[in-house]
Amino acid sequence: MTNIYEIGLERNPANYQPLTPLTLLERAAKTYPDHPAIIHGDLRLTYRQFWVRSIRLASALAAKGIGKGDTVTVLLSNTPAMLEAHFGVPMVKAVLHSLNTRLDASIIAFQLDHAESTVLIVDREFSAVAREALALASVKPLVIDYDDPAYPADAPYPKGERIGSLDYEELVQSGDPDFDWSMPDDEWDAISLNYTSGTTGNPKGVVYHHRGAALMAYANTIHAGMGKHSVYLWTLPMFHCNGWCFPWTLAVQAGTHVCLRWVRAKAMYDAVADHGVTHLCGAPIVMSMLINAPDAEKREFPQTVTFNTAAAPPPEAVLSGMADAGFAVTHLYGLTETYGPAVVNEWHLEWDHLDRAGRAARKARQGVRYASLEGLTVMDPETMSQTPADGETLGEVMFRGNIVMKGYLKNSNATDEAFAGGWFHSGDLGVLHPDGYIQLKDRSKDIIISGGENISSIEVEDALYKHPAVASCGVVARADEKWGEVPVAYVELKPGRTASEAEILDHCRSLLARFKVPKAVIFTEIPKTSTGKIQKFKLREMARGS
Repeated sequence: MTNIYEIGLERNPANYQPLTPLTLLERAAKTYPDHPAIIHGDLRLTYRQFWVRSIRLASALAAKGIGKGDTVTVLLSNTPAMLEAHFGVPMVKAVLHSLNTRLDASIIAFQLDHAESTVLIVDREFSAVAREALALASVKPLVIDYDDPAYPADAPYPKGERIGSLDYEELVQSGDPDFDWSMPDDEWDAISLNYTSGTTGNPKGVVYHHRGAALMAYANTIHAGMGKHSVYLWTLPMFHCNGWCFPWTLAVQAGTHVCLRWVRAKAMYDAVADHGVTHLCGAPIVMSMLINAPDAEKREFPQTVTFNTAAAPPPEAVLSGMADAGFAVTHLYGLTETYGPAVVNEWHLEWDHLDRAGRAARKARQGVRYASLEGLTVMDPETMSQTPADGETLGEVMFRGNIVMKGYLKNSNATDEAFAGGWFHSGDLGVLHPDGYIQLKDRSKDIIISGGENISSIEVEDALYKHPAVASCGVVARADEKWGEVPVAYVELKPGRTASEAEILDHCRSLLARFKVPKAVIFTEIPKTSTGKIQKFKLREMARGS
């Protein structure tokens, strides 16, 4: 039988265009040309200026021979240049590669070579490590210095020497404001490259496409509750999963970017109070900065600020402290491979009426899929069958949809392994609740098997966080002749608070089965990534040496 809908109804430019976030900025610039787009120190850029500067950057790159398939690498802080790169680079069909500003020279050199970088834009704060990396790398990219116009005189880190052959501002000004920028040939074309943390060997290059970036822009708008002209404070590094795609997101509602070079409590409170910030994202350490800031650094403000966090569920005390300070916390979950957060703990109003334990149990869940993610579940990775939705049976959390990466650059084996069975394997262990919400229990490599019993490090850490003196902690396995391995806890105390090992262990015994109680408590500064995530691999190294 003939399908009448497949005759003469083909795609053409009138009814089909590739999805891309680039058109979002164009629309914002045409609709709200004079609305503030970027605030950075004393610098103010309107949407008209933001759009034109992005076009000029694209034009200047094209004049240097940059085009489709070329990698433009940036080593930048949360500055206007970073925002401009998110649009100007893909406007010439090139791919934006954002380097973590905390990386050492050897890892930067590896990424430059692996990405085959043709251009490197370097903030002068990082010129020393960039120079060292370039000496180690095989590639010889065009190096461009970025001299931040809002770099304060009393900066905690001095500017380094110029190492490039061009200045960023001169490059932008050389571009044509009427440049005929390019839509992607296909929405599946790469838009950006982000590397995993590489805690076990070299990092993997995660490739994003235009379609996923555009869909994340819409999804972030929905799930972060971003209304017209929202004001977003850049506490999350833009190099981290392209700032969870928020550089592209704000254009949807013509919001204002408030840039922040260094995350400090006073600077955050000043920005919130002075600019009417409505949204920000960050790790738990950012929440701790806000809550524990000296009274002299805090400011009052009338608005409630949405704080999106994607680490472990914040303890009840942290949530209460944030609420008292004027922040409403939204709990998210995701990975580099899912464009950042792709799961949200959608809160039900009736849960507000549960007792404290009931609310805490709901808050501990990672939640449900973003509107732009087509599939989220927990499976047995061997049989690829869904685990029972009983809130108890462990399996691997898996994703499927348009906001899952294209794959790993030049690593087909890792890509095939990650996509086995038609789902993205997260490596996270969790359970599926009867209402469809997922809850993480551990990374597969973080399960501690002691005497044949599985111990979830997250469960032990949750107990530790309930102690009023604990600021941050990490639980890892340590080899043991009798039990094979046992849990040990590394604990960082809050400023001005004290606690003994015996006190911490007694606290854990009141909350955990005895076999789950740490066999030792080590008080130390907890190692964290630049985005505030606890570096478990470093704790494991410490445990092996103890």
